[in-house]
Amino acid sequence: MSALTSYAPLFPEMLLATGALALLMFGAFQPETDKTAETSGWLAIGLLALAAFLVAAAPSAPQTLFDGAYVTDAFAAFMKILVLMGSAGALAMSFQFLRHAKMMKFELPVLVILSTIGMMVMVSANDLISLYLGLELMSLALYVLAAFRRDDVRSSEAGLKYFVLGALSSGMLLYGASLIYGFTGSTSFPVIASVATAGAVSNIGLIVGLVFLMVGLAFKVSAVPFHMWTPDVYEGAPTPVTAFFAAAPKLAAMGLLIRVVAGAFPGFVLQWQQIVIFLAVASMLLGAFGAIGQTNIKRLMAYSSIGNIGFALVGLAAGTQAGVQAVLIYLAIYLAMTLGVFACMLAMQRDSEPVEDIAELSGLARHNGTLAFVLAALMFSLAGIPPLAGFFGKLYVFLAAVNAGLMWLAVLGVVASVVAAFYYIRIIKVMYFDEARAPFTPASSGVWAVIAASMAVVLLFVIGGTGVIDAAMAAAKSFKL
Repeated sequence: MSALTSYAPLFPEMLLATGALALLMFGAFQPETDKTAETSGWLAIGLLALAAFLVAAAPSAPQTLFDGAYVTDAFAAFMKILVLMGSAGALAMSFQFLRHAKMMKFELPVLVILSTIGMMVMVSANDLISLYLGLELMSLALYVLAAFRRDDVRSSEAGLKYFVLGALSSGMLLYGASLIYGFTGSTSFPVIASVATAGAVSNIGLIVGLVFLMVGLAFKVSAVPFHMWTPDVYEGAPTPVTAFFAAAPKLAAMGLLIRVVAGAFPGFVLQWQQIVIFLAVASMLLGAFGAIGQTNIKRLMAYSSIGNIGFALVGLAAGTQAGVQAVLIYLAIYLAMTLGVFACMLAMQRDSEPVEDIAELSGLARHNGTLAFVLAALMFSLAGIPPLAGFFGKLYVFLAAVNAGLMWLAVLGVVASVVAAFYYIRIIKVMYFDEARAPFTPASSGVWAVIAASMAVVLLFVIGGTGVIDAAMAAAKSFKL
């Protein structure tokens, strides 16, 4: 028993891996019907919820496995719970869409669980090898999910583009990892941190390795200029898959980026800070201006997600524990807003066909005031209007930048946020002031459950966000910045 309990930090991942195999067998030996697939989906959600409970119930003290290659600490717990919530939320609101699109397959929840296992390994990675294993386990499942709608050209195109560019980013990341190993003699983050001290800044090879490693991670978070796959994949993939992409994998990749720069390179803050500042500025500006001319709401949300990653990177650019805390708060709020918006998009169906054009929202407030109010509140929150949750997310990252002496970066973030408010408010204008069109098909209970949870966060964060703020502070203390 003692041998088994020594692997207790890995129990959530072991549960999901065992559950994924069980669901695969369940689906393979049951009749191929929508009921079988939906049952698999709800069982997958139950597994994700149980895994989140195990993560939350685990001791908060740091624990390591496999000679330090895998670590569980407050940071890993915080990010894992967000990732599990993102995966469960994306699954819960997908059933109605998948049934109408005749895509109800039991393989989809299995792929979501396998990808989630990779994400959990990523945020607990304390070694370059475990980092890569987690990243590829996540990515291989995502490539299949992007092309899940095999009879649709756009979905196949999305999967192919994501696969090709994902392979390119993995190659760059591996090249950077090999350089770091060559110049430090180890793949372990603590050993790398002991070598990459302030006195080693003249080691050009190590800096080049860090650059390539961060380029590979920038692809995964879709930061500019490594964002080129995002709009096409978001538009082409089925909407529930796009919701999953926008939530869980992006948060896991941001968690991995924080783990790398703050865990393996705390002595190289000035070096990686310059890279993060560039990524933040470019992402905020492209996200603000790139979405202005979009007519497809999924492409608009792709540019919005790029801009949101830019805002999160502003907090990381501070290079302090307060900056890491700000990023974690922002990511928690971003998850709620993103799932809420995609739930609203999944509620936008006419005659069982999804509606993606922004113009189709015309006059929504006249025949579905509740959905219009929810979407308007989410748009205002994304724009950073107080007292909604999005305002506090931006407030924390900008304050972290100001306290770190990066006033100009915070000002630029405010400008980008004002520009981005244009296309968020344009959607509200279309819903409330344009000529009404035919009403949408009533949404499923799963969609409304996600909408309700999202709205609770967006509206009540101002009075109930203390728990998230405290948890983010405890998580940020996992790093010595």
